[in-house]
Amino acid sequence: MDAQGRGRADNIDPADQWVLNPNTGEYELRLSPSGAQSPVPGPRRPAQGDGGARRRRDEPAPDGDREPRRVRPGDVPPPRSRRRGPEPEAPQGRRAARRPVKKKSKAKKALLWTGGSMAFVLVAVSAAGYLYIRHLNGNITSVSDDGAGTGGFRKDEAINILLIGTDKRTGKGNEGYGDAGSVGHADTTILLHVSKDRSNATALSIPRDLITDIPDCPTEQEDGTKKVIPGTANTRFNKSLGQDGRTASCTMRTVNELTGIKPDDFMVADFNAVKTLTEAVGGVEVCLGKDIDDKDSHLKLDKGTHNLSGDQALAFVRTRHSVGFGGDLSRIGLQQQFLSALMRKLSGNSTLTSPTKMLKLAEAGTKALTVDSQLDNIGKLKDLGMELGKLNPKNLTFTTVPVVDNPTEKVKATVVLNESKAPAVFAAIRDDVSFSDVKKKKQKAKDAQAARLKGSEAPAADVRVRILNGGAPAGSAQSVLSWLQNDEDVTKSENVGNAPALLGKTTLEYAPDQAAQARRLADIMGLSGSALKPGKSVTNSQGLPAMTLTLGKDFKGAGVSLTPATTAPDVDKSTADKVKCAS
Repeated sequence: MDAQGRGRADNIDPADQWVLNPNTGEYELRLSPSGAQSPVPGPRRPAQGDGGARRRRDEPAPDGDREPRRVRPGDVPPPRSRRRGPEPEAPQGRRAARRPVKKKSKAKKALLWTGGSMAFVLVAVSAAGYLYIRHLNGNITSVSDDGAGTGGFRKDEAINILLIGTDKRTGKGNEGYGDAGSVGHADTTILLHVSKDRSNATALSIPRDLITDIPDCPTEQEDGTKKVIPGTANTRFNKSLGQDGRTASCTMRTVNELTGIKPDDFMVADFNAVKTLTEAVGGVEVCLGKDIDDKDSHLKLDKGTHNLSGDQALAFVRTRHSVGFGGDLSRIGLQQQFLSALMRKLSGNSTLTSPTKMLKLAEAGTKALTVDSQLDNIGKLKDLGMELGKLNPKNLTFTTVPVVDNPTEKVKATVVLNESKAPAVFAAIRDDVSFSDVKKKKQKAKDAQAARLKGSEAPAADVRVRILNGGAPAGSAQSVLSWLQNDEDVTKSENVGNAPALLGKTTLEYAPDQAAQARRLADIMGLSGSALKPGKSVTNSQGLPAMTLTLGKDFKGAGVSLTPATTAPDVDKSTADKVKCAS
């Protein structure tokens, strides 16, 4: 069908078939969407492919080289009835109808104006976003971790964050809380452990009145100099912060000494943090199983459900005399209940989908918290928040370090570790064992690790192994060597000194043909399947292939099994998804 016929068939106005050719400056007849365009007749040109010979107008073009029909002046289509302006002036000496120049419609003008404005708005928003991020960064207060942490959390590893609430009075309206003139002790301390696969987490409360040892603490001073603050034996845990100029890095060291768990980062909050954070999210809902009237914390509430924020929220987490046995352990229960409710609120759609609440939360959070130098900008805090956001509240377990009353006191004021239960709790957290009923996401990987222990075992005398110290106490490699050779008949073993890098867990690397040797050594030392690392062998001092045993920070001594627990110990606990009424 030719262009004119197609125009009639498709009800296209003939004038719409004329378009301006930018190369020639002339209007041409458009025959098809993809076909060539026909110029208004001008000086005749030789046809392509005919060596300059002219082809008659009525002579068909060869197949595949169809030339658009040339339009004579008399073929110009009639003017369009919808024409909004005069026709452009025709070239001198010939009649040529040209498509009229159409003015831009009001709609198109509006579209262009809106598009330009939108671009400006986007640039402005981006600039405002950048300035706001700078503003939030300016809110953040950070102090050095003095080498007490791991160097910051990592996305592909388990996370241990130390959360510290101080009893320091700052801001208006806080005169009735804490100790007058307090330098800011570790009044509330929670070690938050997030599993490597992010399927579960454990929040371990450490009583402030727990008697423990505080180690020597190298601490950066305000002028940038370093000072070692001497440790103190048999003292309250809460003195690990504030006392004698100790910073949160000293609380990190104390927690590491107490639990064997090295925190990645810390966050410190004072009384104002509770008030501002709860106001930012619109309050936190708590449940009371009985009336509370605590003159010390100024909290007076009836039995039932209450939405608390600001001063009331602070009074709630400070209350202890009207609940439980009236001591610090009873207050810990209230704090855990409060944090559970806060997490439920934060994970609810009403908070996450409200820009106003999110901005208030960002503003309040960055102002209220003091963090370690590894979390000193909003980007790092966001990354940590993204990792924590993967948790389901039902798999966040709250528990407390198992303790008993201090047997040396007639008037019970402090507590000491329950030595029959506390070590198992610490070990479970170190070994990334869930305290909640959650199916591990990486069960297949764990099954594969367990399978490494299955199969035949080589005789102990055939086991060749090099021993390195990768974080265990000094002398550990030599003690293991003596024990293996003298007690376990692993005579083809040798001590090769310190490992090039520190390891958190003891590992045994071996080549595929050494699997039987690896299983024998794992059986002797009590290594788990996760400690076995298929890899390659190395050459020992006799020039023979040998395995590599690297003693990590989890090493407890020669002959002490390193097989981690697979289930958490039975302790009092609660999960963040459950509403628990204080009584």
